[in-house]
Amino acid sequence: MGHGVDERATPTGHLDADSAATIAATLQALATPSRLMILTRLRQSPCGVTELAAAVAMEQSAVSHQLRLLRALGLVTGSRQGRRIVYSLYDTHVAQLLDEAVYHIEHLRLGARDLPDRAEGAHETHEAHDA
Repeated sequence: MGHGVDERATPTGHLDADSAATIAATLQALATPSRLMILTRLRQSPCGVTELAAAVAMEQSAVSHQLRLLRALGLVTGSRQGRRIVYSLYDTHVAQLLDEAVYHIEHLRLGARDLPDRAEGAHETHEAHDA
């Protein structure tokens, strides 16, 4: 997975109200440490609730509750294997969201900053006018 914004996948700049609400709900789900720990563990490999609860040091009932929310938002999926359900990330986009969040926090910690090409170009143009 690459680091930074892939210009081919960048939205056109317009976001309708429904899309904004859906994105906000997804980001709100990612704003809970317990859900992030669950998603991070599932990023390693699929697993059942019992294994997941042990890995994130939470009660099984709490993990089940969080998984229901994450499943409703399309962040995880479950497949029945015998008597148990094995959970996994919905797709690679969820892993990319987690990776980008980690990269961003690491950049903040290091004081690093990646400027988008458009912002750099605008900054250079502004400096040229000031000269």
